[in-house]
Amino acid sequence: MQRAVIKGVGSLALLLLAGCTDRGRLLFPPVTDGEGPRTFIDQPNLADTTVRAGPGAAISGKTIDPDGVDSVYVVLIGGNERFQPFVGGRDTLRFGFTINTGGLAGDTVFVLIFGTDRLGNRGDTAVRRVAIKP
Repeated sequence: MQRAVIKGVGSLALLLLAGCTDRGRLLFPPVTDGEGPRTFIDQPNLADTTVRAGPGAAISGKTIDPDGVDSVYVVLIGGNERFQPFVGGRDTLRFGFTINTGGLAGDTVFVLIFGTDRLGNRGDTAVRRVAIKP
């Protein structure tokens, strides 16, 4: 009887060990469009806009990507300031900021905004030309 119990325990141990081995799993690639985020500037709504020199000009918009927006970057050409990236995480990131126009009467500032998605794809750049009049 003791031999039968030992045989039963041994068989059970083999079954348990067999169930613990690695087996092939189905792997699915991430669903992605392979493109970077799309950025839209809502304000100002014209590609070329003119503002008065003063405390600032408001810029706002959104960046969209089904893979998730990682970051949105703002670059000013002709301006006198820098912006930290906006950090995303979901499929849409709304942004808003003010560019300083004080002391820039007669100058033109180009605002360039682009995003990257969570997979590292960079999107197209949205551009606004802001002419600053006295």
